[in-house]
Amino acid sequence: MTGGQHADGSIDPAAVTRLLHAEGVVRTVVVTDEPGKYPRGVKWAPGVRVVHRDRLDEVQRELRAVPGVTVILYDQECAAEKRRKRKRGKAPDPVIRVHINEAVCEGCGDCGKKSNCLSVEPVETEFGRKTQIDQTSCNKDYSCLLGDCPSFMLVTPGKTTRRSLASVPPVGEPVLPTSADLVMVGIGGTGVVTVNQVLATAALLSGMDARALDQTGLSQKAGAVVSHLRITEKPTGHPGLVPSGAATGYLVFDALAATSPVNLGRCSPSRTHAVVSTSEVPTGRMIVDTAAVYPGREELLSAISGRTASLRAFDALDLAERLFGTTVAANFLIVGAAYQSGLLPLTSAAIEEAIRLNGTGVEMSIAAFHAGRAAVADPSWLAGAPVATAAVSSPLPLDEFSGELRRLLEVRVPDLVGYQNAAYASEYLSVVRSVASVDVEIAEAVARSLHKLMAYKDEYEVARLHLAESVESTFGSGAQVAFALHPPLLRAFGLRRKITLRRTAVPAFRVLRALRPVRGKWYDPFGYAGLRRTERALIGEYVSMIRSVLPLVTPSTRGTVLALAAAPLEIRGYEHIKEAAVARYRETVTTLLTTLDAAPQPTTAAR
Repeated sequence: MTGGQHADGSIDPAAVTRLLHAEGVVRTVVVTDEPGKYPRGVKWAPGVRVVHRDRLDEVQRELRAVPGVTVILYDQECAAEKRRKRKRGKAPDPVIRVHINEAVCEGCGDCGKKSNCLSVEPVETEFGRKTQIDQTSCNKDYSCLLGDCPSFMLVTPGKTTRRSLASVPPVGEPVLPTSADLVMVGIGGTGVVTVNQVLATAALLSGMDARALDQTGLSQKAGAVVSHLRITEKPTGHPGLVPSGAATGYLVFDALAATSPVNLGRCSPSRTHAVVSTSEVPTGRMIVDTAAVYPGREELLSAISGRTASLRAFDALDLAERLFGTTVAANFLIVGAAYQSGLLPLTSAAIEEAIRLNGTGVEMSIAAFHAGRAAVADPSWLAGAPVATAAVSSPLPLDEFSGELRRLLEVRVPDLVGYQNAAYASEYLSVVRSVASVDVEIAEAVARSLHKLMAYKDEYEVARLHLAESVESTFGSGAQVAFALHPPLLRAFGLRRKITLRRTAVPAFRVLRALRPVRGKWYDPFGYAGLRRTERALIGEYVSMIRSVLPLVTPSTRGTVLALAAAPLEIRGYEHIKEAAVARYRETVTTLLTTLDAAPQPTTAAR
């Protein structure tokens, strides 16, 4: 798992176990993603077992109790290298894609913890943090399916229409420098090193001298990668590493990595010109920690602009997705912008020829290069046409509300009508109305939190949301879908793994959706589960608590009441994950109420 480098003289896992046994290791367990790849008759050392990687935690717990030296031998091909082979046709490419229904997703982060995969990305939505799969970087490892969540869909892509490459307006040629000291900063697995190789090749094609250096270290996919490229008209004998403060061009493919003091140290406020992608790529911590947030865009740009003479910035991943339907060519948008900004001492013809020689994604990469040029030459083209949004119509009158509160209700009231009925939505609206008469900002927090509690995702709601999800716009006409589910009822009978529903899923979902009027009734077959009783109780607890604290709102207590109003937004997940989140929520509420009780109470007149 070293990133695909060929290791001369390497030995197979069985030979490694025999060496370990000869050295006195008392027990060795081989952990792999494909236990079946080892044929019978493999000469393992005595006592060696081969298990699936899903049992890694179990193996660790087992071996820690064994006296003496024990070894876990993890045998798996580097996932990023496997993805590269698939792109080049050197390895079979699995057909099945994993898609997360964001409406069903709770954003709990369990799939990220289970998979430790940086393609499982958090995304902010109208209903809070959710999770999505970055299809461009996905290694098709499928370990995210181990997440304890019913939002996963297994998609067999249908017939896709080849997207025509973006039409780019012609732009004039920039004034080219005679030399350049470039520093390119990005993350592993996105093609930073490839860009460096392409530009170095373009320099050689132009008869110039190019010295390149890639600092990849031990970076995994999405780990920081820094590439240096020094281009001169004649050989100088200088090394490829750009010295401190000597960079003329700072090409930023990932803004977070670019703010590292070491990387910024290559820049100079008097000579370095930066071209920056503002795209937010989640860090490893953000994948597993729902409390971790990406630094503010302005904060990152301020750090870079403070060490450079000029800065151009745009969201390269978003632009690539809009233009090409994939983020693969995002880096060449930055290259095009750098070229048009006069940072590259190369002709456009040389860069295009180097892209052709690279041989991967040629047409799209060249189109992205020209699109990046146009983004600099004509910023109005970069903005593109505005996205049309459909008007929202609420089934209940909302004329008494305005501003952000009305916007929140225009989304949430119709959703609750679909969730249960108009009477259910009216109960929600009544609570929000009473809070709004005291404090509009607190009412906005209540509108978000109470909707989350009232629209808890039971079997009926998961079915409704899956029926509303369409994947054809992403995966093509005729895409076939299966659902990876772990129904609570079957879980209660001892089923320890997910089941996959295919043709039977949609009819079953339709039946469940039709049965949602029985939700909460004495004859609700799912309503007696412990978690369902807790979810219903939370609604009453929250409404009662909000009504009790409203009379206590003063300038000094308002912040505490706001925190109480927003506290349910941290309740995420399904089954045991949600139960743990509910326990934390109740602890938070208890602490905040204690703080509120200790605050000076408003006088009767004030009330």
